[in-house]
Amino acid sequence: MDYKKQVTMDPSGFVVLADFIPGIIQEIRYHSTYNFIGDRIDGYEEPCALLTKEAARALKVVNGQINAMGYRLKVFDAYRPAMAVHHFVLWGIEDLDLRMKPYFYPDLEKQELFAKGYIAKQSSHSRGSAVDLTLLDMKTGKEVDMGSPFDLFSPLSHPDCKEVTEEQYKNRMLLQNVMVKNGFAPIDCEWWHFALKNEPYPDTYFDFPVSSSYLRR
Repeated sequence: MDYKKQVTMDPSGFVVLADFIPGIIQEIRYHSTYNFIGDRIDGYEEPCALLTKEAARALKVVNGQINAMGYRLKVFDAYRPAMAVHHFVLWGIEDLDLRMKPYFYPDLEKQELFAKGYIAKQSSHSRGSAVDLTLLDMKTGKEVDMGSPFDLFSPLSHPDCKEVTEEQYKNRMLLQNVMVKNGFAPIDCEWWHFALKNEPYPDTYFDFPVSSSYLRR
């Protein structure tokens, strides 16, 4: 596949998730320095989630169903520009900085993050229909205990990990079941990651910045 030929800057099929789902909670980690690299990631100009219209529509149904169960959705990442993935790759190959290793990949070497599938050299996020998220308990106002934090690159984060408690596993399956029921597919190494099965741009990668103003031009 010729990756370069399939990269586009056209945001016309995307929406600002907070406009589409008012009140959705967002903690866009790659706009902050609290991520596995330790710096703001290239392309993240605003701490906002963007998604294709189709993925946002499906997530809106998920949001309504999860609200009825007493939870809210909290999004860590959605659309991810190709330039951000390139930032990840260069960091993995060239950067000797290991300052975030104790927090995000304590038991792995940087190069293993790619070999074991935790970081992709071409990400489904760049096609605009993947989302990283968790649940927030409306009663406590806190994140539901999933047994491992977002972006902990470890077998502990695999959805079917047997080392988490029964309650933590139940929480993971609650999120997974609602997402799958509404057309999203999970992956086997991250309990928080889901991609729309019938994504509208299966062969296209986008590289416009994460910016609400870019979509509203």
